[in-house]
Amino acid sequence: MKKSFHLRAVTPLFKMIGMAILCLPWSLVLKAQTKPDTTTYIHTLDITTGKIDTVLSLKAHFEAPNWHPDNYLILNSKGRIYTLDLASKKIAELNTGFATACNNDHGISPDKKWLVVSHNDKKDPSPKSYKSAIYVLPITGGEPRRITSEVMSFWHGWTPDGKTLAYCGERNGNYDIYTVGIEGGAEKRLTTTEGLDDGPDYSPDGKYIYFNSYRTGHMHIWRMLADGTQPEQLTFDENSNWFAHPSPDNKWIVYIAYTSDEKQSHLFGKNVKLRLMDLKTKAIKDITPVFYGGQGTINVPSWSSDSRKIAFVSYSVK
Repeated sequence: MKKSFHLRAVTPLFKMIGMAILCLPWSLVLKAQTKPDTTTYIHTLDITTGKIDTVLSLKAHFEAPNWHPDNYLILNSKGRIYTLDLASKKIAELNTGFATACNNDHGISPDKKWLVVSHNDKKDPSPKSYKSAIYVLPITGGEPRRITSEVMSFWHGWTPDGKTLAYCGERNGNYDIYTVGIEGGAEKRLTTTEGLDDGPDYSPDGKYIYFNSYRTGHMHIWRMLADGTQPEQLTFDENSNWFAHPSPDNKWIVYIAYTSDEKQSHLFGKNVKLRLMDLKTKAIKDITPVFYGGQGTINVPSWSSDSRKIAFVSYSVK
């Protein structure tokens, strides 16, 4: 049975994560995500009515829902990928072969037949402490096929034609946005600014890539043409804004806003809210109250296929 969303269940009467670290290196971030006393609340939100339903609460740490049109969500927990049937509320682990160190950067292909995951490949020869690479496997489970040759690479977007992936990559100490063909090969760098560029997600028509950037000294939502040209800043407020996801009908973007200036961090355990931008008017409004979340709340695309709802995650920690 669905429960209504209660602000007091997920807001700041709980212990915060006291780690003064940037959003990366990911080895430290992931360590912060595995607190044994975390409760996860998995929600859906109707953007028209504002109604928020709590689908399920779990005394474990789950993250980053993707919404498959067959009425189930895909989430990650402690390196594994899970499906959550929205009708039965049953969770089941998805077979991802050797990829059992997946982070919260995963998603569904435009034709709904494939799943992309970002997996920490400890066998990679890189000396980096965390070695996230991007893999693709059948949506029903199976053995992954590696796409990116370089680490660290964190998936965020898929072109509408299914031929190209966009991701955040760390190269020589800087985090920028890259693309690569679905068959692998040479990657293409799209951003070159100092500071973090992250969360690239394609518009449904393939024209734009939406992303968040620290290039101004504050984390804001931007978009650029799919070839990386003509960057345009979209948010200008005091929030730290992350992970813009355009709706399937191309009318909206939803994104997460930290209510405090978190610099280049997107940590778990912060006061956040979800906001909605009308892409025609650029008007922005809150669609949730402030809640306890952050890393893991809405890292990846989570719209329903009819553009009416989104899925997201909030937390409490005793």
